[in-house]
Amino acid sequence: MKLLIMGRPGAGKGTQAANIKEYYNIPHISTGDMFRAAMKNGTKLGLLAKSYMEKGALVPDEVTIGIVKERLLEDDCKNGFLLDGFPRTIAQAEAFDAFLNSNDIKLDAALNVDVDASILIRRMVGRRVCKTCGATYHVEFNPSKKEGVCDNCGSPLIQRPDDTEETAVNRLATYDAQTAPLLDFYAKKNLLKTVNGDQPLDKVFDDIKAVLGK
Repeated sequence: MKLLIMGRPGAGKGTQAANIKEYYNIPHISTGDMFRAAMKNGTKLGLLAKSYMEKGALVPDEVTIGIVKERLLEDDCKNGFLLDGFPRTIAQAEAFDAFLNSNDIKLDAALNVDVDASILIRRMVGRRVCKTCGATYHVEFNPSKKEGVCDNCGSPLIQRPDDTEETAVNRLATYDAQTAPLLDFYAKKNLLKTVNGDQPLDKVFDDIKAVLGK
């Protein structure tokens, strides 16, 4: 199974990626993990990526694509992979397509875990985190027994800066602007498989298995 997974921030993509990795016995490869591994291993591209990141600059497409290519040609990807966080743009998708074709690799599906933006804003804005032990809560879906206080250690709960409504709205708008063209790109190739992420986690995974097959 050779897959891409996409989904708005907060859609539960990470949980489903872990399920897919275990069920289909394929490596889950996120761009963040790839960058860290390439930098740790001191590869030429890894060191190049590090030089951009240390300056706070965006890593150019050709470097990102090069690191993805290196990773997907490793032995553990021969029987499949789940690629997470790449491609992010049409230019990256076209370069990825060229790489797949030149290596005779066929993508099975581009999976999209879809949750309406208004629901995701509620999810993100309601999150609370314990300052001391890191336990997570939600004011609506998973509240602490005493408002604003951690059940585990009694420390105050805080709202992280990236969970404010303004930040949530901006994150979703950025994602949609980047990703909407990608959904069209893969739909035209008959590879796009969309599942409803606004349901219990096990039901979402049942739907994923149904669209991907056994």
